[in-house]
Amino acid sequence: MQLHDFDFDLPPKLIAQVPAKNREDSRLLVCQKNAVADSMFRDIELYFQAGDVLVLNNTKVMKARLHGKKDSGGQIEVLVERVLDTTTALCLLKASHAPKETSVIHFAYDISAQVIKRQNDLFYLKFKLPLAKVLSTIGHLPLPPYIHHQANQYDEGRYQTVFSRHEGAVAAPTAGLHFTAEILDKLKAKGVLIVELTLHVGAGTFQPIRTENIETHRMHKEWFSIPLSTAKIINQALSEKRRICAVGTTSLRALESAFVKGKIKKLTQETDIFIRPGYRFQVVDRLLTNFHLPKSTLIILVSAFAGLQNIKNIYTHAIKEHYRFFSYGDCMLLERNQS
Repeated sequence: MQLHDFDFDLPPKLIAQVPAKNREDSRLLVCQKNAVADSMFRDIELYFQAGDVLVLNNTKVMKARLHGKKDSGGQIEVLVERVLDTTTALCLLKASHAPKETSVIHFAYDISAQVIKRQNDLFYLKFKLPLAKVLSTIGHLPLPPYIHHQANQYDEGRYQTVFSRHEGAVAAPTAGLHFTAEILDKLKAKGVLIVELTLHVGAGTFQPIRTENIETHRMHKEWFSIPLSTAKIINQALSEKRRICAVGTTSLRALESAFVKGKIKKLTQETDIFIRPGYRFQVVDRLLTNFHLPKSTLIILVSAFAGLQNIKNIYTHAIKEHYRFFSYGDCMLLERNQS
């Protein structure tokens, strides 16, 4: 398949710039047996049954965007992709000219970082102060590029899930933004088993595919960890053929990456898995996800999961019914295509 197979026309007015007033006020498009039904997220427990497993990504978004100046005085924007140790980070840099190795980037409050080396489009920076202090002092929440306002105090609450606990992401696992503690309690009361993993979403989630042949695209690596308790519950569900629902493409990618020799492994490692049509899913039966950008790795993933024609029909319906798209938008509940 070619990249243009995953393109669609989206009216700009459907790109959500702010979240729904309340998390549970988001709309939910339910896709079952190739049919679609309009619902509300507050009613999501209606689509689950006792014994189902719901998998959450408990990553937390860092204040990863920094604004500084190069030695030359030119402006530079730094996006911390990954914290490597107390003072070293892997970063994306945005400037008129990329800084040279050994040069220094200067920030407010006499904070600075030296460019150690470059690896493709990423840079290793060594900060004078511990990164935890740097990010808390001068960091800004890195809202996606299609959200046009600067992150504010409201975003600092709403661009995190209610179950976020392990800081390290540069983007939220947005399918999780709709949940409230009350909705999670309702699902538990119904007998749904809720488990967690961690995948720190990297800046690669916003990187475009630059080749028409999608087979040549390479994903950025992202760190993930699956605890033993999560692995045990999912493996039991697999053995009993109970349904497993991933909340978001991040949870799905972590689970599929951790499936080794017929079961989910407790592990901590990196993944660069690129799921595209033809991929054979091993773990996930259902996927809760937001609506994704045209020609992105994420719309390719959901097309692999639910079937390309099904996704085209779903997106046509969503646009016609004025669903809100992308990170602050509405969501859909998909079933895995069995064909």
